[in-house]
Amino acid sequence: METILVIDCGTQSVRAMLFDFQGNLVYKSKIEIVPYMSPQPGWAEQDAEYYWEQVCAACRQLWKHCGRKRPEIKAVSLTTQRSTLINVDKNGQPLRPAIHWLDQRRIERQQVVGPLANFVYHLVKMDYAVQFAYAECEANWIMKHQPEIWERTHKYLFLSGYLTYKLIGEYRDSVGCQVGYVPFDYKKMKWADKGHLNRRLFPIELEKLPELIEPAEELGKISKLASKATGIPVGTPVIAAAADKACEILGIGGVSPNIACLSYGTTCTTSIMTSKYIEVIPFIPPYPSAIPRTYNTEIQIFRGFWMVSWFKDQFGHPEKELASKNNIPPEQLFDQMITDIPAASLGLMLQPYWSPGVKIPGPEAKGAVIGFGDVHGRAHLYRAILEGLVYALREGTERTQARSKVRITEVRVSGGGSQSNQAMQITADIFNLPVSRSKVYETSGLGAAIDGAVGMKVHPDFNTAVREMTRLGDVFEPKPDHVELYDALYHRVYKKMYTHLKPLYEEIKAITGYPER
Repeated sequence: METILVIDCGTQSVRAMLFDFQGNLVYKSKIEIVPYMSPQPGWAEQDAEYYWEQVCAACRQLWKHCGRKRPEIKAVSLTTQRSTLINVDKNGQPLRPAIHWLDQRRIERQQVVGPLANFVYHLVKMDYAVQFAYAECEANWIMKHQPEIWERTHKYLFLSGYLTYKLIGEYRDSVGCQVGYVPFDYKKMKWADKGHLNRRLFPIELEKLPELIEPAEELGKISKLASKATGIPVGTPVIAAAADKACEILGIGGVSPNIACLSYGTTCTTSIMTSKYIEVIPFIPPYPSAIPRTYNTEIQIFRGFWMVSWFKDQFGHPEKELASKNNIPPEQLFDQMITDIPAASLGLMLQPYWSPGVKIPGPEAKGAVIGFGDVHGRAHLYRAILEGLVYALREGTERTQARSKVRITEVRVSGGGSQSNQAMQITADIFNLPVSRSKVYETSGLGAAIDGAVGMKVHPDFNTAVREMTRLGDVFEPKPDHVELYDALYHRVYKKMYTHLKPLYEEIKAITGYPER
């Protein structure tokens, strides 16, 4: 049997997986990881070598699962969490801990463009976004607070670029992994030319950045050192894939702009894949997809299904204890808990802005729960969390549809939350569309495997590969009585909540200083 080896380094775990050319997951190993350390409040860092060690451990565990039936590995593809950054010296050694994508440090916002350009941005209400991007850039923080580190930095890499270096010994990365505060031209999908706004916002010397390779092209071959550490045969081709969200979209077959692709992970997103450059939110670019020369639009609900973890930690102690005794995930018990809770949670409405945004929601945003009564309990709150997330994703999807001018006709869901039947049915009811999940749960891994298969010419093109390697699993149809109820609450209550609450959010921010100005 010939297979593609996929290494998926996510936020919570590292997986090593073997997929055959029909998209079947043949073998899999999974290593749970510590997402990050917080040496100071708001910081999120992790030892860069730790990621590589867990990749090696996952590969070695995979070979044990295979036993004597270890299949032939045709190629390796890599997908990782987005926007985790690593500085390395001339010997490829990390100079400081990786700055994790959940890190909240920033430098002071300031005007970084000329007066005329700043006036134009102010007119279109994007001056804050420009200043925000400059302040959020991890490299700008390092340049200011750790200049000696920046001076010694030979290459500045995303986690994908760092792991690629460890695998092949070359400083290369996929175009599809460039999502973050770096001088990347998202329209042309290359490092930005001199004069581009991103070169001013993120003044990283281009010689410190890796060579970019398009998805499905060869990055290099497994080195002797990497082979010894991982057990992957020397010389195995490493094929460029993309970041985890992009691979998820490819893995669920969301290759047409009429398909809304929802990701139910730590961050919830709604996306489409399109060959056109579309800024769903003005001045916020789409990012590269896992297919060359195509884009993924995206609107985020930053805390997303983290809110399920929040509920579990704050209110779910009975389910956690019972789940531990029965060796099942607590979320399975939460699904059972809301079986008898009616659609719309008896009017309990939640706005899931637990973290502020740049534009949608704005920097003053906070979460809100309205409609409490003496009939409401924990189960109603849990259902309201799921409903609030889906309301927000519907709003983002409608905005995407308006900008793309392509009607959304179906919804596909990936990520850990897609395994909840309750969440899937709520999605179908609120969107009033059929909602499906992939037959293969590991959709980011499958998307990377598709890149590998196309790169090795196993399938002649992406359309063929998607047709041969992806299959839909359960499909959830909307329930008409629920649709009518949710639609009324969405239009008459949910869509008005932010407008009515925004002045109060601003007053809270002015009085308390939170969120930080």
